[in-house]
Amino acid sequence: MAFQVSPGVQVTEKDLTNVVPAVATSIGGIVMAAQKGPVDEITAIASEEELVQVFGQPQTSGSQFEDWFCAANFLGYGNALRVVRPSIAGLLNATATSGNGLLIRSTDHYTNTYSGGAGSVGPWAARTAGSWGNSIKVSACYSPANYEQTNVTTLDAAEAAGQTVISVAATTGFVVGDIVHFGEADGSEYRITAIDDGQTITIERFGTANTAGGLRSDIADSTQVRRRWEYYDLFDSAPGTSDYVKDRSGVETADELHIVVIDTDGSITGVPNQVIETFAGVSKLSDARKADGSTNYYVDVIYNESTMIYWMDHPSVDTGYGATIATQAQTLFTALSQVITTDTLTGGADGTSAFTLSDGEAKDGIDRFKDTETVDLSLFMCGKANATKAGNALDMCTDRKDAVAFVSPEASDVVNVASEVTQTSNVKAFFDALTSTSYGFFDSGYKYMYDKYNDTYRYVPLNGDMAGLCARTDTVADSWFSPGGFSRGQIRGVVKLAYNPQKANRDILYRARINPVCSFPGQGTVLFGDKTAQAKPSAFDRINVRRLFITLEKAISTAAKFQLFEFNDEFTRAGFRNQVEPFLRDVQGRRGVTDFLVVCDETNNPGSVVDRNEFVADIFVKPARSINFISLNFIATKTGVAFSEVVGA
Repeated sequence: MAFQVSPGVQVTEKDLTNVVPAVATSIGGIVMAAQKGPVDEITAIASEEELVQVFGQPQTSGSQFEDWFCAANFLGYGNALRVVRPSIAGLLNATATSGNGLLIRSTDHYTNTYSGGAGSVGPWAARTAGSWGNSIKVSACYSPANYEQTNVTTLDAAEAAGQTVISVAATTGFVVGDIVHFGEADGSEYRITAIDDGQTITIERFGTANTAGGLRSDIADSTQVRRRWEYYDLFDSAPGTSDYVKDRSGVETADELHIVVIDTDGSITGVPNQVIETFAGVSKLSDARKADGSTNYYVDVIYNESTMIYWMDHPSVDTGYGATIATQAQTLFTALSQVITTDTLTGGADGTSAFTLSDGEAKDGIDRFKDTETVDLSLFMCGKANATKAGNALDMCTDRKDAVAFVSPEASDVVNVASEVTQTSNVKAFFDALTSTSYGFFDSGYKYMYDKYNDTYRYVPLNGDMAGLCARTDTVADSWFSPGGFSRGQIRGVVKLAYNPQKANRDILYRARINPVCSFPGQGTVLFGDKTAQAKPSAFDRINVRRLFITLEKAISTAAKFQLFEFNDEFTRAGFRNQVEPFLRDVQGRRGVTDFLVVCDETNNPGSVVDRNEFVADIFVKPARSINFISLNFIATKTGVAFSEVVGA
């Protein structure tokens, strides 16, 4: 507070209301190959429906479905998932120029690299990489003449009813897909399916389920032919000059165009030739605006609103695209004499490994989660894992110190292995090779579940469910409660288990840090353990204690950041204690700890600590422990014996 040098009143405020904030403990993470979606970036997903929308459906080739269903299973328990689709060798976006696929990893990659155009691949590219983009067709209408011409040509000969090959004076101005009308009284229209040479077009009936049959009536020679754009009926009028441009230039510049995005083979929507997106009256001028003030420049509209395509280059039908109203005000776009452009995207590829990640590709994805300052993560799922992938995941979470890696054995260890003894041996051998850490959680196998997307049943790793149980425990109780047992450990969507260990084998697994998952008749399929991957016996060999400390450390360290650059004096230390102690009392009241002590005074902040610009707080907690073993002692006594005489005997 500055000193006053003359009489006056100075008003100041001090904020002593700081508290320890709530922190997220249910955020899941996974690395997986995908049908589509952003590449090499973390994407937030809140539901299975959104997972399908962003990353596509589970694929039958490779092992991608195992990772995909781990993600989907987690979302059955929680609603905060972070997905990384790593770059695979050969992964490409489909583009308009045949054979010129191009990898656009994400919107940031597009903005930084291609938003100024990439003419070598044509005017459009699929929004994300993968062969799915080869289903996209983009049709653009640039002018009123493109939209409709009442007399584009005339018949070159009389044609009889039923005829499908029609002679015309010239095919100039026609494109395949155009809708034509030959003046029949009933208004019949036909779609052009082929342009055979300079004077014939092939047609089919339009506007009816039965497209066969050709002309409905005889047509006289020299009859005028009207043509319309294939998608004219999706728009209220032809493209012309937008009101915004007309009001500012005072002239007709024909700056508008219509754009349609189509699913050609139905692999995206399930319906061949289904229209996916339409963009009406977008402008060729870079400073054009809509009535609400937002941009109407077609490049920006496609970037902001399309989920299917990126703009890559202006069409070759005209010049002046991207100009401003001022520079184009007196120049009419000459596309009036040009034809419709239709581009079918090609060159999209899923990569050489067909949805199967190499160890290096999986590690690249896992490394995206390493930064604790920018990436919030609590529960990391390995999906389908080998020892290398599992080791990388465990190392990442151990380095972060605020997340737990969930690992299942390999499918070959338990799936279609007839002997339970062999399954037990396989699972133990797999996990014996993995490091000891309290930031890991091992389960015993795979579940058999229904794949509604491919109408089949599949074996899927359980680690997605294990992480999901922790997320659900956070919702119904707190992060420091055990996710195991009949109350909170019920697993969903199980037809059967690949490996259902009996008591003797559960004993072997549990001593080896492996949490059995078991099906009990009439009681469901249950996580029957809560051990971490730590081999050393301590409080941290239980998942509830590990997650308790993650919660405490994450919350209190967030609050401690606000002590940086303050003075290390009793006022600051008392303020810190006043934040932490109420928080710990709340945790104690919610059964997370049995007792605690916060020491932050001159005893652990002597002059030597202060002189080093340090601040020390010691926080002692007694964590609550989950029950793993129950002993019930039944004692028979004689009729005349008082219970007080035998209790404790």
